[in-house]
Amino acid sequence: MTTLLIIAVLVVFAALLYVFWRQQQKHLKFSTRVFVALFVGILFGGALQLVFGTKDAVVTGALEWIQIVGNGYVSLLQMLVMPLVFVSIVCAFTRMKESNKLGKISFTVLATLLATTAVAALIGYTSIVLFNLDGASFTQGAAESARIAELAERQTQVQNLSIPQQILSFIPTNVFADLAGTRATSTIGVVIFSAFVGVAYLGVKRKAPKEADFFAKLMDSLYKIVMRIVTLVLRLTPYGVFALMTNVLASSNFAAIVNLGKFILASYSALIVVMLLHLLVLSFVKVSPMTYLKKALPVLSFAFTSRSSAGAMPLNIETQTKAFGVDDATANFAASFGISIGQNGCAGVYPAMLATIVAPSAGIDIFSLQFVLMLVAVVTISSFGVAGVGGGATFASLIVLGALNLPIAIVGLVISVEPLIDMARTAINVSDAMVAGIVTSTRIKEIDRNVLENPEAVIDTQA
Repeated sequence: MTTLLIIAVLVVFAALLYVFWRQQQKHLKFSTRVFVALFVGILFGGALQLVFGTKDAVVTGALEWIQIVGNGYVSLLQMLVMPLVFVSIVCAFTRMKESNKLGKISFTVLATLLATTAVAALIGYTSIVLFNLDGASFTQGAAESARIAELAERQTQVQNLSIPQQILSFIPTNVFADLAGTRATSTIGVVIFSAFVGVAYLGVKRKAPKEADFFAKLMDSLYKIVMRIVTLVLRLTPYGVFALMTNVLASSNFAAIVNLGKFILASYSALIVVMLLHLLVLSFVKVSPMTYLKKALPVLSFAFTSRSSAGAMPLNIETQTKAFGVDDATANFAASFGISIGQNGCAGVYPAMLATIVAPSAGIDIFSLQFVLMLVAVVTISSFGVAGVGGGATFASLIVLGALNLPIAIVGLVISVEPLIDMARTAINVSDAMVAGIVTSTRIKEIDRNVLENPEAVIDTQA
């Protein structure tokens, strides 16, 4: 009977996939298809949860097959990350009209990422205070206890990495190993190597224009091939989003969500305020918040469902250039840096919230100016070095808690609602990278306002 029910669920799932395929054949707008897939995934996954429950053999059996579509889509996007980082940054140099803008681009992107992370940390702190969660205690079950024991071991690895060692770990020693993603810092390693290739190109361009021109054409061809692959993969977005959201809703522990409801509410409130911060920053560079939200919806929806900043990178670059009119060089720099440095959600809001919750148990006055300034400083600095140890928000939190001499148990106690909060955190991370690109492109006066203000200029994967 169980097998028949699993087959029935999969038949319904396949039928819904066919509906999305028909929408694509009718050339329905990409953003509309993504939004429909998101909504249908919520309904379908919620229905499975209500009918069978999270632990039922029917749900677990069906999700194994459904995850092929969702996780397979994310894997295809992650497959593109390293080659895309390499060709994007190198082409940023070869396409740069004025090489003297390189420093301004790099500085503005990093400054925007880190400055917004500092403010995000302050917002996370404020959220905990307003929701009166400072010193709060959460239920500890078997899963939480196991997670705490695992985190204690991982914190030892974090503590053994000093800031100089973290910086040193960024430097690539074997670029081919980094292209294969064998290290936690592989992405930054590829960024650094690509930057060296780009700088070398600029030197060759001055001394041997003919050879430099050949290299530029070669990289341009390679970039177009990679982006064509990106387009082919992005066509699968509605299917991937639908499968990912189905998995999230069908496997979420609603009882744990209710138990930690106040913390979830505080987290989402803080992340929404960070999004409002992004919109405020954009308004300063004369970008309509409504225009931004409408055009960014596809990539933010994918980031929300996939929980992968790296996986969203191709969509990130496409959105910046085709929807917002950001120049190629800036879009590639912002998207590349944004997946490893200054992530507002994972490395800004979340560590600050956890530190503020547990600080009173360590006898720290969270209302003291010293604590607030120290928290913001540590979070901002750590957000630059999170890639040195990997693990996203978890390791960012371990670094911050360790630097402030605070207990790490809180990280394990919220494990049951981690996926739900991580969805919004990832969307905020991706949004921050796009904001950095738009701000930078505006500053160097390379942004195409005609594209930005054109409501029809959106991501199109039909070509």
